[in-house]
Parts: sequence; structure tokens; C-alpha cells
Amino acid sequence: MRIAMIVACLGLSGLSLVSVASGVQKPVIDVYKSPTCGCCVNWVAHLEQHGFTVRTMDVPDPSVIKSRVGVPGRLTSCHTALVDGYIVEGHVPATDVHRMLEKRPPIAGLTVPGMPIGSPGMEGPNPKPYDVLTFDLSGKITVFSSHRP
Repeated sequence: MRIAMIVACLGLSGLSLVSVASGVQKPVIDVYKSPTCGCCVNWVAHLEQHGFTVRTMDVPDPSVIKSRVGVPGRLTSCHTALVDGYIVEGHVPATDVHRMLEKRPPIAGLTVPGMPIGSPGMEGPNPKPYDVLTFDLSGKITVFSSHRP
């Protein structure tokens, strides 16, 4: 139901949920990002290293996608991804995305608001602790996981 609503909102067709390559099914994640964002490219590489098939779409204004799929303004980051009916906003670790897909919680998605140093795609000196949050379309927010350097 969620994916049908997201697909309709974005005007997408032919959205695949899994990719079959050599008989192995991998989650397909669609990433909407600015064409000039280097940390988004790094996050995509992180996802691929953790078994995702990634399709990237460079969009002139990523905030349009965020608004269409219902990412609350205070939870935004630089890129938005869609995977198997869920929204993934920002630098969420691939392990958390896999866990969400395995557990299938009744949420809209996961987010790492902002761009914390030390999150996937934002590696660098002096990493900071950060939380991965869940959100739903009614505004409820909870902590999904905490990451400490």
C-alpha cells in the first residue's frame, strides 16, 4: 500500500522491488539526490557494499521528493531513498535498512536528520554520535538505533 502511494505520488512506473542477478535477490533502493552531492555518492557506494542494488536519480530539487513522500521538514537530510514501501532519508546505515526490511515495522521510514560526521557517506575525523529515527505519516518519531564512534 505504501509503495503504491509513493509510486503514484512520484509518477513512477515499473518500480522494481527486487533485482534478480545470478539467481540472488537483492533489495532495490531508489535514491533521489542532487547531481552535485558527493556525500550522496558515498552513501550509495555504502549501500552497494552492503548488498543493495541502487538506482540513483539526480533531481534539481530534492526537497520536492521529500515533500511528495511525506518526510517531515525537521527530519530531512541531503537525499531521499525509497525501498520496498519505505522511505530512507539521509545517511542511514545499510544494516539499519536491512533490519527495517526484515522486521517490517509499521512506519513510513527511517531518517538520520542532517549530515552527522561519522555516518555512512559522511566519514571523517572526529565522528559524532547519532541516532537513526523512525517516523510515520502522523508525525510520531522514535529512536530505531543509536550509533556511537
